[in-house]
Amino acid sequence: MTTTRTLGPFQVHPVGLGCMPLSMNNDRQYPDEADAVATIHAALDAGVTLLDTADCYAPSWDAFGHNESLVATALRQYGSLPEGLVVATKGGITRGPGETWGRDGSPEYLRGAVEASLRRLGVDVIDLYQWHRPDRERDYAEVVGTFAALRDEGKVRAVGISNANLEEIAVAQDVLGPGGLVSVQNEFSPRYRSSEDELRRCDAEGIAFLPWSPLGGTGGGARAVGEQFSVFAEIGAEHGVSPQRVVLAWELALSERVIPIPGARRAASIADSAAAAELVLSEEEIARCSASGS
Repeated sequence: MTTTRTLGPFQVHPVGLGCMPLSMNNDRQYPDEADAVATIHAALDAGVTLLDTADCYAPSWDAFGHNESLVATALRQYGSLPEGLVVATKGGITRGPGETWGRDGSPEYLRGAVEASLRRLGVDVIDLYQWHRPDRERDYAEVVGTFAALRDEGKVRAVGISNANLEEIAVAQDVLGPGGLVSVQNEFSPRYRSSEDELRRCDAEGIAFLPWSPLGGTGGGARAVGEQFSVFAEIGAEHGVSPQRVVLAWELALSERVIPIPGARRAASIADSAAAAELVLSEEEIARCSASGS
């Protein structure tokens, strides 16, 4: 039953892999490289064709770029890559000594960040480059203009924004031109519904909406989603599947524009998540899920 979903110029599996937990998570427990590579390979084996990373995903500030390098290693070791594979990354967040975090939307910083990501990923062009978080010191339109220039220069194929509100989506659309904003990556899950307005906007405008932490996050929210929201466990029991798979199937049912990117540290986790694309929920089940957080 799996059908692809539109992500700008790409067609991808309805469920992507959020690679962040392999290098950075709330538990501060990371798989060794072999297990991390096996998790990414399991995603590809399950049909996943969207891998989401970012330059700042790393166990520590002095390992900046760790996750991008890990993704590149996994892809080199996989062999024949799936047709239509999309690797998305993000820039705009800084990390420094002592774990000092910041944001930099300057053209100089972003251009340097893109060049570094290209090197770490081992590619000539980045499939999808996303502005990670707004730099409140700078005009939003001007920063998006840098992303537009990077696209026009052939450094990136497509542009997305992350952690954006309705006004910022509108600004990005205006700067990037018709069809230029291909994705919005915001937090969305059973426990976090604050991005519903942005999801609806993306649905109406034909923009892919990529929920991050779609199961509730790496601090135990994903593991306990069936306990915190019993409806997902109940429906899962009725279908003989995990509560996590029901959560993702519900999100997929909200809009054809939704492409969840659940994180995973184990091969079994992403294999289960990817199977959500095959789970069809009834209208009554979808309504029960939607009502669970109200």
